[in-house]
Amino acid sequence: MAEVTQSASVAAAALAAGQLVALPTETVYGLGASIDHAKAVERVFQVKNRPNEHPLIVHVEADADLSHWATRVPATATALVEAFWPGPLTLVIPKSDNVPGSVTGGQNTVALRSPDSPHFLEVLAELSRLTGAPAAIAAPSANLFGQVSPTTAEHVQDGLGSRLDPSDIILDGGPSEVGIESTIVLCRDQDVEVLRPGGITEEDLAQIATVTPSVHESVTSSDAQPRVSGSLESHYSPAAQVIVLEPEESIDDLAASQEVDLESLGIIALESETVKLGGATELARPNNSEAYAAQLYAALRKADDLGLRTVVAVTPPNVGIGVAIRDRLKRAAS
Repeated sequence: MAEVTQSASVAAAALAAGQLVALPTETVYGLGASIDHAKAVERVFQVKNRPNEHPLIVHVEADADLSHWATRVPATATALVEAFWPGPLTLVIPKSDNVPGSVTGGQNTVALRSPDSPHFLEVLAELSRLTGAPAAIAAPSANLFGQVSPTTAEHVQDGLGSRLDPSDIILDGGPSEVGIESTIVLCRDQDVEVLRPGGITEEDLAQIATVTPSVHESVTSSDAQPRVSGSLESHYSPAAQVIVLEPEESIDDLAASQEVDLESLGIIALESETVKLGGATELARPNNSEAYAAQLYAALRKADDLGLRTVVAVTPPNVGIGVAIRDRLKRAAS
């Protein structure tokens, strides 16, 4: 079992020593390793049971010199950093030799992000002070590969505690506020392309840069489109079966047509939706899309804790962060 702490200094010292640290961000908790420690990066893949070709997001300070991590920094990347960092936005740009190929899944691009978390940013600053070099922490979500991402330190302990060493650290920063992973964009010279929707919406991005047509429905990458985290068809999945419904679809009709046992069924839906619970369990009834995102993963975990066999999720409107919620639900249901 890893040690749980609220000390950024303890977390940074562990990273500098080549240990793993689960770190809070505004999106979800990440399992971090300093990219300067090859064995620690390897352990991230091992602990998560993550395929080695699946790239990791590299977290840096908000004022980091991107040219240290990239061979070339497109103007679009610079503009997005100024607008949205620190925040839930990951930029994919050409990598430099300062980023090991093991971190990028062997690709020639790197995914960079600066999280809007005072705890994570304090760890980065302390790690930079300890090492005397720019800090960079490779950190995918702190859960077994393909399963539901954690939004609390308790979720990390429940999911990975038995796979972590006693010298590893879980930094408890409280619940994640956004609740779903960052937006990932491929930055080119004249435009950007959304590779994964998240907390920064296409409408937000369009205020700063030209956005090419979305690739939300894509589940594989082309030569021109790098592999990125969370892009597999099946992902973010609880043990329970997830069924996604549009607001106009009837849960009662679903239960009748599929012979779903209401006593083993959980429901996630906005408060504004008229839902007849019957004998079903209310997992989450958020009052808007932002609250839906913040509560989604905890609700899916609750379903498993209760031993429910089915989760019915009524989708929020397909605008703003609702686009990202629908993306996660679709993958959880695959």
